[in-house]
Amino acid sequence: MTFLSPAIETLPAAWRELLSTPTLATQLQAIDTRLAARAAAGVAIYPPRELIFNALHHVAPQDVRVVILGQDPYHGAGEAMGLSFSVPAGMKIPPSLRNMYKELASDLGIAPAVSGDLSHWAAQGVLLLNTSLTVEADSAGSHGKIGWQAVTDALIDAVSAANPGCVFLLWGNWAQSKAERIDAQRHAVLKAAHPSPLSASRGFFGCRHFSQANQWLAARGRGEIAWGAPAAQDSLF
Repeated sequence: MTFLSPAIETLPAAWRELLSTPTLATQLQAIDTRLAARAAAGVAIYPPRELIFNALHHVAPQDVRVVILGQDPYHGAGEAMGLSFSVPAGMKIPPSLRNMYKELASDLGIAPAVSGDLSHWAAQGVLLLNTSLTVEADSAGSHGKIGWQAVTDALIDAVSAANPGCVFLLWGNWAQSKAERIDAQRHAVLKAAHPSPLSASRGFFGCRHFSQANQWLAARGRGEIAWGAPAAQDSLF
């Protein structure tokens, strides 16, 4: 592989071993061929190749505490950073993330952050995973059928099988379609509407998933997630 190898080779051992199994290695080779050809044709691919597997760099499968599933990366220049719903500091906060911050304020009294960078969640064991890990510039969903879903389904399966118990936050019909892959006897599966402005008022606002996740984790001795922005960041209030 020419496009994906640098990112895969630096992954934690558990993820790297999973992706090297014959079935997934074959799938990734096909994806790599497609990405390399598109990049050679001058097509911008997001996120940058070193960030494609960013969500996996922060936590091993058995150490995941919360999973938040997204669909595909942001397709605007500089937005995608390999973490679902997250954008780099300094970028305009996307509408869905802004609504997530609103729910945090309502649920836990946490003032919305001015930054859309969710790296501090990832560092605490929140797996911010998109099903498609790449996208072409200004073309939402453009890599939805190049094979990523088989790869990321395997990542979800690995967390479900290897983890002692975490919380899956499934927002919207698409994310909820993954529920069948999750061992609900071991994990908490919380469902709500998607935080998009098109649906947030139909069941996302008021879901209190952030506090419920912390209660579930604390009851099992896995600690709570500090959902608020790091002290160095300002808030909107």
